[in-house]
Amino acid sequence: MTDFFKKHTLITGTLLLTITGFATRVLGFFYRIFLSRTIGAEGLGIFNMIHPIYGICFALCAGSIQTAISRFVAANAHKGKQIFRTGLVISLTMGIVLAAAIVRLSEPLAHYILLEDRCAPLLPFMAFSVPFSAIHACINGYYYGMQKTQVPSLAQIAEQCVRMAAVFLIADILKERGQAITVELAIIGHLIGELAACFFSIFCFCLFTPSSRHSDSSCQAGLRSFEGRLSSAALSFNAFRETAVPLMTLALPLMGNRLVLNILSSAEAIWIPNSLGFYGLSREETFSVYGVLTGMAMPFILFPSAITNSMAVLLLPTVAEAQAGGNESRIAQTISMSLRYSLYMGILCIGVFTLFGPELGIGVFHDASAGSFIQILAWLCPFLYLATTMGSILNGLGKTTTTFLQNITALVLRLAFVLIGIPRFGIMAYLWGMLASELLLAFLHLTSLKRLIPFSWNAVEMIVKPAAFLIISIGVYYAVFSLWDGFDGLGLFISTALHIGVLSLCYGGLLAVFHLAKRG
Repeated sequence: MTDFFKKHTLITGTLLLTITGFATRVLGFFYRIFLSRTIGAEGLGIFNMIHPIYGICFALCAGSIQTAISRFVAANAHKGKQIFRTGLVISLTMGIVLAAAIVRLSEPLAHYILLEDRCAPLLPFMAFSVPFSAIHACINGYYYGMQKTQVPSLAQIAEQCVRMAAVFLIADILKERGQAITVELAIIGHLIGELAACFFSIFCFCLFTPSSRHSDSSCQAGLRSFEGRLSSAALSFNAFRETAVPLMTLALPLMGNRLVLNILSSAEAIWIPNSLGFYGLSREETFSVYGVLTGMAMPFILFPSAITNSMAVLLLPTVAEAQAGGNESRIAQTISMSLRYSLYMGILCIGVFTLFGPELGIGVFHDASAGSFIQILAWLCPFLYLATTMGSILNGLGKTTTTFLQNITALVLRLAFVLIGIPRFGIMAYLWGMLASELLLAFLHLTSLKRLIPFSWNAVEMIVKPAAFLIISIGVYYAVFSLWDGFDGLGLFISTALHIGVLSLCYGGLLAVFHLAKRG
């Protein structure tokens, strides 16, 4: 069993990241409930308004460089420390510059960009978290490149736990003093969370040296302290340039991709309420409909993506390592496996959200329209999960420009539905646009991969059989619970969760039996 886990680092790493991803999402869910009851809906709205600025900063100085570090460390483990140091210097420098710019320009940003002057005093707190996010991202990228997911996974938990504990403590102190709790509490919590993740990562980086089977003796020996790592970064200019040029060649398209995604997402958030106004809804109704869609329905649809997101994080270094070794067959196997399990999960989610959408909407949010949105968005799942994993594989193969252009194409299509469709057909046009854009994106990613790597694709095994197993599972579910429902009386949400668990176990069991029978 131990040998199996050592050999299948993609599977074990995905499982670890998935477990921590689910844990942080559950904690975050309760954290959002607490914030809604302390700072109110208006405070949450103001808090969410500053996130586009943070997202743009993270895209520029952290996220793209993390991915680039991950890929280059995986492909060149013997240069891992040099790659990490170079990426850290670039990322941290950009983070400090961006933080200083936000602090200095907080009032113009709030007034002209966010169109809300009350965001101005909040932006400096957010700005201070940017350099710490950069450090944390670079360390994560190094660990992902070495296919060591323990520290990044634990950092997620540490960040969420420390943030929640700090916010709860501050809220209690303010209540005892009789002081009002404002939106600053959420911003301070964000900053404390980033500080916790950063220092936890640094602490682990000092004590535990990540290594791989391809690392040389110096990599295995490591450096004894974080200061030692930074001091040894006194590379010659030529050595720095030698690493920085290919690193940034990969990072820049990713940077552009993330930057455009954040800008267009921000524009989308502004245009949807306006387009709903043209459809005939009042201002209150537009924000209510948009809030139900993005704040209630979409979190459920995205919740299972903790699995595909974890898989995507590890697919990039896995594919990069195989490409560096010229192991095309391993890349093809990785693509086929990712395709299969993304479809398995997407098909299950169609059944779950279609059947239980109304119960989830009412049981959690006490809103029937949320359940209707969940049912409609269920058909988005397979394409959303496919696009996530296939895009990561393309990035791992170095095709970052391809993913950039394809993401832009899908986003432009969705924005066309927002600007043209919503004024005529209402929010349903946006749902159609989401489905069309994710379908197009998944198709473009798969087509590009097929041209690069001849991977195996069997529609019967990957689509027809899991769909048949889902139908059988639904039939078994109805047959059993029509005769006896032992979960009745436990509350709508708990009962629904248990019903979903039974359906998922039945579906997973049929898939497992099928694979065992095929092997036998």
